[in-house]
Amino acid sequence: MTLNWAGAAKRADEIAASWQREAGPGGTVILFDRDGVREAFAGGLASIEHGLPFTPTTVNRFASISKHVLAVALLRAGLPLDATLGSWLPELPAPLAAVTLGRALDMTGGLPDMMEAFWQQGVPYTATLDAEEIFALARLFPSLSSTPGTEMAYSNTGWRLGQRVLEKVSAKPYAEIVAALSGELGLAFRLPYDGAEIVPGLATGYWRAAEGWRRGHYGFHFSASGGIAGSATDLASWLSALLAGRGPLAGMLEKLAAPRHFADGSESAYRLGLVCSRLGGTDVIGHGGSLPGYRNHFLIAPAHGVGVVVMTNREEEALWPALTVLAALLGEELPAAGQAPAGLFAADEGPFWAELAPDSISFMGGFERLVGDGEGGLRSLPAYLDIRLRAEGADTLSGLIGGANRTLRRVPGGTALDGRLVGRWHEPRFGTEIEIRADGTALMAWPSGGTVTKLTPLPNGRALGDLLHGPWRYRPCLWLDGEGDLRVSGHRARILQMHRAG
Repeated sequence: MTLNWAGAAKRADEIAASWQREAGPGGTVILFDRDGVREAFAGGLASIEHGLPFTPTTVNRFASISKHVLAVALLRAGLPLDATLGSWLPELPAPLAAVTLGRALDMTGGLPDMMEAFWQQGVPYTATLDAEEIFALARLFPSLSSTPGTEMAYSNTGWRLGQRVLEKVSAKPYAEIVAALSGELGLAFRLPYDGAEIVPGLATGYWRAAEGWRRGHYGFHFSASGGIAGSATDLASWLSALLAGRGPLAGMLEKLAAPRHFADGSESAYRLGLVCSRLGGTDVIGHGGSLPGYRNHFLIAPAHGVGVVVMTNREEEALWPALTVLAALLGEELPAAGQAPAGLFAADEGPFWAELAPDSISFMGGFERLVGDGEGGLRSLPAYLDIRLRAEGADTLSGLIGGANRTLRRVPGGTALDGRLVGRWHEPRFGTEIEIRADGTALMAWPSGGTVTKLTPLPNGRALGDLLHGPWRYRPCLWLDGEGDLRVSGHRARILQMHRAG
């Protein structure tokens, strides 16, 4: 294959130029191969307040792109992926302790996501919480969100716990490990532990509100799940070394991207901090990252030894820009847009629901772009979640979502709130309370003190809340289980079980 560097550079320049014209937050697009950075384009501002330009060497938050760095460190330390978390962290509750390190990292372990678990209790992501306060919640988890090996559901908890394991085994803070590991390649990755820590040269993150750009803010402790800061040039150089197998990354790409399997033997698209997919006839590997005000994505094509990094300080999708640049480089056609039946769908029972637009899906709050699969069905371009669906008429969708079989039916218009949901509900372990009212609203612990949300009823004793906080929207499913208790579930956490009060 002849690589079209000129075509890819033209597309990258167009993306950067659009940020520059807008004179708002910006970003950079970098093309690289096994030998290093080939081309770099940047536009827009790293700081609107101070008029500082965003450049390829501007420090930015990697967000979840950070994950595979921990996997490299764990593999180099020789920690067995088939050992249970409890073998290192015996203080974990039994369900979490029994999950293997491998399933914790490939997100098939059913580990509830810490941030979503806090959200469900009324603690917003802007709250300042340190590592021990977050770990204290994990020690109270009564159960897993799903049986290990049955589903890939995005969760940062496995990576937080993986960091804790590595720090215990190595007797070193993970920030030191990150600095040393990147330093072996002459790079300057840094792991600040919270948003208040000063990071020299760090771009300010922004999100777009109706009244204009707003600063992003995240209060939780930064961890291996998404805390590294560094420049796009450093990230591209790291990925170049990963492609080439240089220095500390020798043989690591093969290990990180090796197939991971569900309990039934089928293969998961999510590996050890990497997502495997296809662009036309080319296998591609990548990962994204999102924090309030930051959005990034990288994609590599190992067979051709090339890749692209898109790093921004603006809360907007980065996967599609990265894909368009890589497609231009490889001469591959972009996948055809999907033609999904738009509307709200739900499984016959349980908390599983999805809202579809013709080209995208929100499954229990997890967004993915949809394209045609070439066989009359739909598939995701997985930022994280692999989805493969087929429409059965206008009102039913069936297929695999995160490796689990799902059948979703259109929610009938005019569905009324099930009266069995009405009442006050209490969770004794965490002290969380929800009041569901006959007028179709609910008083929820969001944030602490309570927020009234209008409910969207679903059939069979279920309803969706709708809560906004900064740039993020959260739509938990409130549903009655077989014991008559109220469950609160999102894609990332499904453990809150509430009893009727009074």
